[in-house]
Amino acid sequence: MTRILMRVSYVLLMLFVTHRNSLAYAAAGRWDLLLSNIGVSAMHMQLLYTDRVVIYDRTDFGPSNITLPGGKCLKYSNGTASWPDCTAHSVEYDVATNSIRPLTVLTDVWCSSGAVMADGTLVQTGGFRSGNHVVRIYRPCSDHSCDWDEISEGLAQRRWYATNQILPDGRVIIIGGRKQFNYEFYPKKPSETSFFLPFLVQTNDPKIENNLYPFVFLNVDGNLFIFANNRAILFDYIKGVVVRSYPTIPGGDPRNYPSTGSAALLPLTNNVAANVLVCGGAPKGAYINAKKGTFTGALNTCGRIQINDPNPRWVMETMPMGRVMGDIVLLPNGNVLIINGAASGTAGWELGRDPVLNPVIYRPDNQVGSRFEMQNPSTAPRMYHSSALLLRDGRVLVGGNNPHKYSKFGNILYPTDLSLEAFSPSYLDSNSANLRPKIISPDSHSEIGYVQLLDIQFSIPGGIVNGSRIVATMVAPSFATHSFSMSQRLLVLRGKVVTVVGNSTFRIRVATPVSGHLAPTGYYLLFVVHGDIPSEGIWIHIK
Repeated sequence: MTRILMRVSYVLLMLFVTHRNSLAYAAAGRWDLLLSNIGVSAMHMQLLYTDRVVIYDRTDFGPSNITLPGGKCLKYSNGTASWPDCTAHSVEYDVATNSIRPLTVLTDVWCSSGAVMADGTLVQTGGFRSGNHVVRIYRPCSDHSCDWDEISEGLAQRRWYATNQILPDGRVIIIGGRKQFNYEFYPKKPSETSFFLPFLVQTNDPKIENNLYPFVFLNVDGNLFIFANNRAILFDYIKGVVVRSYPTIPGGDPRNYPSTGSAALLPLTNNVAANVLVCGGAPKGAYINAKKGTFTGALNTCGRIQINDPNPRWVMETMPMGRVMGDIVLLPNGNVLIINGAASGTAGWELGRDPVLNPVIYRPDNQVGSRFEMQNPSTAPRMYHSSALLLRDGRVLVGGNNPHKYSKFGNILYPTDLSLEAFSPSYLDSNSANLRPKIISPDSHSEIGYVQLLDIQFSIPGGIVNGSRIVATMVAPSFATHSFSMSQRLLVLRGKVVTVVGNSTFRIRVATPVSGHLAPTGYYLLFVVHGDIPSEGIWIHIK
């Protein structure tokens, strides 16, 4: 039996190597149009454990292209005027049926932020004028009865262009925003308001405010890594103190809105190493130049830093092209997708040019200089006010693009886009079908705890598995807006042991995360990955 298994592993290894070499020369990735008109532009998106995506743009642009149900009309206000509106500015997209239903949002959600709580509830915070102090609650449901609930004074400070991050205790921290150099929590403890954060003053350019939508990640030690403008700190939000300051990113160019690069916490394999990747953006002066009609080329660099290293240093890498307003999406196999954006200009009305249509795969485990791989292009510009997120089946949902004040259509430069597309990475190619795992158990929506052994049973259609290339990953669904996916994280589960269960059926035993510092309580997508090829995910719930 041992000899048979060794021969099987050797044969699979040869097949796998041949397959990976062929992929290197094949066309990479496929684009599919899902819906040409969802009624709103996908400025903000969040996947929920019901496999539905909540999408919204803003309420003060006037009527959208989707009506409210039952002939309902609402009255909106921008603080100085009010008007009736019988259209919806938020929708729910059902992935399984590829359909849309309108939702009712009463206050302006423009440039807001969000996070999913431990029970799967979407908490969305802030916005513009009528919405800047509002907390909105969306509780997922299995039918079509759920809709937004709004708490008019849920925030202590007005939040516009702020960032949210889910915390180990299940609360959400809301950091920054336009002219807000502080942070607060939701829900709040008794007598709790907001707390001053000097770092946001230190990184603020009064003319440009290049520290909006700061990049925030929960570190494995429970502190927060916060990147704003061109600098970063590790912040103990419980004590309100800076634990350490990091070197300025080489070159000193700004990377946050409106210079709008993107960032991600790279896959976590244990509770020590944590690497942050910051890519693209616009160089110093680009925003002022764009306001004057000169569109400066976007940054083509990524900075990567091991944030818990005793002597952390940025390692700079060069992308195949410059990109501003791009999105970074963690894929279930641990690779990173960089998608959307423009090659020149900045974020802001009419300030971006030269859409970047080709996504790029970044392979974090490759050697420096061999990590980027160009993908097939889309035909739809996705620049200002576009977004992207991972779906359970491994596709990436892409939507949005509205670089104009108000919605504009027709024969104009970069018209408002109301469509949804799906980008399918090469791991979904038909020639990978015999190597693609399928999870048999646990059941979807199973509950797990910390520090326990988890048996995952799966099948491989081809009947051959290379145990050394099998891993299990967990991906937190993120809130995507303005080129940043809030609370995005991926964990590679430790301690695998692969055994044969039956014909084409196998089992892997892994250790669940050790604490909420590594994986805050809540819903995650669980994948089995065979080489670079992930299964379809199932939902699991850490309690």
